[in-house]
Parts: sequence; C-alpha cells; structure tokens
Amino acid sequence: MHEMSLMESVREIVDEAARVNGAVRVTMVRLQIGALASVEPQALRFAFDVVMKGGPAETAVLEIDRVAGTAWCWDCSAAVALGAGEVACPACQGHRLQVTGGTEMRVHEIDLAPDQEMATCA
Repeated sequence: MHEMSLMESVREIVDEAARVNGAVRVTMVRLQIGALASVEPQALRFAFDVVMKGGPAETAVLEIDRVAGTAWCWDCSAAVALGAGEVACPACQGHRLQVTGGTEMRVHEIDLAPDQEMATCA
C-alpha cells in the first residue's frame, strides 16, 4: 500500500509546519489529489489515522479535494477532462492522449492551533 508511505511524507510536512509555527496541535490537513494520481482516498484516510498517531496531528481531520484529470487529444486537438481508467478521448474516442493535469498530490492547507487560538498555514 503506497498510501502509507505517501502519508509518512505528509506527516513530515505537517510536523515541520507545526514546529516552525510553534503549534501544539494540528486541527486539519487538506490534501489535493488528482483523479489520475493512482491514490485511493479510503486507503489514504486509513493511513492518515495510523501515521498521525503520537504527533501534533493525531486528532486532526483529513480533508481531501479531488482535482480533475485533464489531457490533450492529439486526434481532435482538444483539451478534455479525463477520469481515472479512461483511455480514450471523450470527444472523439481517439487514443493519442497526453495527460496535462490531475496526477498531483499535494498538501494544500494545514490548520494549526498554536496555543488557544487557531491559525492557518497554507
């Protein structure tokens, strides 16, 4: 399950953000995950719960925003939306597609609680 190793990298980012900002607790982590990123959100949620134990984000909420997949079709010269598992252009059914977006996974937002107040680090 590569989601576990992905979440370990997210923990490093979250822990560093908390440390640099003097936060005692992380209340929310928001990820952006592309539809073509080969990441299973449910497995990622499980990994989040396991990996964040014992750290400042142990009780944090994980929010996941999905980013649409996009591609350029060389057959019909169009930018098209592309879902996971799609191999043909939805406009012309051509197969000469160049993926242009939706493969990313990034930490988009971390909500920190430095003392009693909450601050946002984006």
